[in-house]
Amino acid sequence: MKVSKLVILAVASLAAFGAQAAGKPDLALGEKTYNATCVSCHGSGVLNAPKLGDKAGWAPRIKQGKPTLYKHALEGFKMMPSKGGNPALKDAEVQAAIDFMVSKSS
Repeated sequence: MKVSKLVILAVASLAAFGAQAAGKPDLALGEKTYNATCVSCHGSGVLNAPKLGDKAGWAPRIKQGKPTLYKHALEGFKMMPSKGGNPALKDAEVQAAIDFMVSKSS
């Protein structure tokens, strides 16, 4: 019995979707998005952006909860532009980047 590549890809996609639906963040996507966009400010602290891994800088933000962090990242907040200045990003990519940064900073 042969299993086509399409079936394998479909099963893998469903598994990934199931993990996100179950509340498990896609940290690989988040890291990719962070490295492509977010690092330009969160890597060096431009305009007081909390640096990746800076627990003290992230603590008050994390305390607000992920829905607030997602909203700020998607819509922009104070000096941070919406989607980190990259309007081509999908909402899920931005949310994954937040999940990644929080995982490295809490």
